[in-house]
Amino acid sequence: MTDYQVHTLPNGIRILFKHAPSTITHCCFVVNAGSRDEKEGQTGLAHFIEHLLFKETARRNTSQILNRLELVGADLNAYTTKEYTCVHASLLNQHLERTIDLFEDILFHSTFPEGEQEKERGVILDEIASYLDQPEEAIQDDFENLLFKGHPIGENILGSPETVAKLNSADIKEFIEANYNTSEMVFAVFGNYDFKKVVKLSEKYFGTVPANSTKKARVAPEKNGPGYHVFAKPISQTHCIIGGQAYSSSHPHKNGLLLLNNLLGGMGMSSRLNLEIREKYGIAYTIESNYTALTDTGIFSIYFGTDSEKAEKAAKLVHKELKKLREQKLGTLQLHQTKEKFIGQIALAEENRMGLIISMAKSLVDFNCVDTLQQVFDKINAVTAEQLLQISNEIFDNEKMITLLFEPKA
Repeated sequence: MTDYQVHTLPNGIRILFKHAPSTITHCCFVVNAGSRDEKEGQTGLAHFIEHLLFKETARRNTSQILNRLELVGADLNAYTTKEYTCVHASLLNQHLERTIDLFEDILFHSTFPEGEQEKERGVILDEIASYLDQPEEAIQDDFENLLFKGHPIGENILGSPETVAKLNSADIKEFIEANYNTSEMVFAVFGNYDFKKVVKLSEKYFGTVPANSTKKARVAPEKNGPGYHVFAKPISQTHCIIGGQAYSSSHPHKNGLLLLNNLLGGMGMSSRLNLEIREKYGIAYTIESNYTALTDTGIFSIYFGTDSEKAEKAAKLVHKELKKLREQKLGTLQLHQTKEKFIGQIALAEENRMGLIISMAKSLVDFNCVDTLQQVFDKINAVTAEQLLQISNEIFDNEKMITLLFEPKA
């Protein structure tokens, strides 16, 4: 039995609702359009549009947009990923209509004035510079560029100073027309309401939005071979990423890789990489692994930062742990403990209600359904030790992985 409700408007926009006995509402509007949908030479465009949504509409100026929710103590924000644009807000229950009204205004009536474009261009250039000053962030972007070389997924979401400088009103209009498909939009609400009220308000504000049925022509990236890349940077530590392409969000082994990722270098201090590299040898303050599943591919990576003289040993220890997973099947107790830890962390993450409702909205966009917490647990518990061994040999294969190092300039 589902613990959410869905209503589809005639224009295709879906309304997702999950009840919560709280005085606080969390809501989001997710659009299936991100940086991977940009054309060559337009990198940063989806993120540029997200910034400009808060600047001016046909009936509100910047101050009126920002004050609309902040004056009642609500929190309004947005972000862009490789595949989505998301606007979200947290508010007291009595301000839901005010929030829906604002969402509809900024998402469908923004005017993108030239003066605001120039201002935000400067803001984004500062944002790019800020990321470049953080090697732990910059190395992830460079790694993904190597992993998906020549494909939009590999491009930096923020774009580059060169591409951001060229973005204009025509680019914005074309991107929105080509990618803001109303049947690939979800407005999601997590709060203490009758579903009929949420539907009625959504129909009032979103029901008049013209339908846009433009279909995307996303192309899956090709598999790139292994590589070893070293770049000298004006930094004091060595930063390293080891990883490769991984399973998509619809792949049957996705849950198995999520489980392995958590065992290897996920949340908490008891991950294998943290115990081996930080606790046992004390050679890295930060050591973690990450798995991001996209609709037609995925990204698996291990990151660490350490003193230059310790980097080689740290990398060897990483490969030692990967080799163990490729060669040694988890025992019954190990497998049980790994599942229990991951399931517990997922359950705790449900307390982050904004994160939960955004995740549910994305699931509705991608799969037209949302798994209950019990269904998620059942899928994790169904993973076998044999499957984990198979996954390890497919994803942690040295012949498929890329290593990227940022080293201090001599």
